[in-house]
Amino acid sequence: MFAVALKAAPNPTYALSDTDTDTRLELVPDRGGIATRWQVEGQDIFYFDGDRFANPELSVRGGIPILFPICGNLPDNQYELDGQTYSLKQHGFARDLPWQVTQQDVTEAASLTLELVSSDATLAQYPFAFKLAFTFKLRGHVLELQQQFTNLSARPMPFSTGLHPYFLVEDKSQLEFEIPSTEFRNHLTGGVETFGGSFDFGQDEIDLAFQNLTAPAATVTDHQLRRRLTLSWSGDYTKLVFWTVKGKDYYCLEPWTAPRNSLNTGENLLVIEPEQTLETNVRMAVAFL
Repeated sequence: MFAVALKAAPNPTYALSDTDTDTRLELVPDRGGIATRWQVEGQDIFYFDGDRFANPELSVRGGIPILFPICGNLPDNQYELDGQTYSLKQHGFARDLPWQVTQQDVTEAASLTLELVSSDATLAQYPFAFKLAFTFKLRGHVLELQQQFTNLSARPMPFSTGLHPYFLVEDKSQLEFEIPSTEFRNHLTGGVETFGGSFDFGQDEIDLAFQNLTAPAATVTDHQLRRRLTLSWSGDYTKLVFWTVKGKDYYCLEPWTAPRNSLNTGENLLVIEPEQTLETNVRMAVAFL
């Protein structure tokens, strides 16, 4: 049976559940529309730093932060458009703004739709009127995010978007990866390197973007926790970012539509014509070994 429930404190949190499979998803619309917790058969799939979340001055580490209208950072946090310079901080503003709940449904899945609409504050950083509608659907061992981007401006709207999920891990040496790419750009060095199928987790930080993806899905098998994660995405996603920090119990596998600094370079930018809507989709599925 599917259900959607609301609990008030300390932040209004919506809980989507599928009782037949003991799965649950928690969403906090007021804090960037973030999914904070995903449990499958009672097991936590996401990493979540509750102490950082309790301090609104800090960026959230955990769950699924939403990236829009950029992924990654810009040089000096700036970009130019039509001869004017604008400032945007890393990953854009969507993950920091309150989203509104517009629809919920429990017929074929536990489903909740959140919307973010442009405001004077967003227009000062990104001069386009827009509406985003993200629908989270929970059914069995699958979490699906259906995304709609609508351009409410009178001119074409360029942007990139992505998700930044944090997946819980206890022993990174027990992870096995199947990633549809043989090369990545190392965000720490700037160079392009060949991927041999594994990572050196002895490094303090790993931050890289797989490119030239040959398939729309990747899998991570955690032999210690005895589960396999499959992450899949629709065609507009062109990069898959892997990020982790030594000593932290998470790894991030992030579908991005474009690389860092794309508002300046134009690389892989999505562009929506006035009054048009673009739809994208990301799906996460868990299987137990």
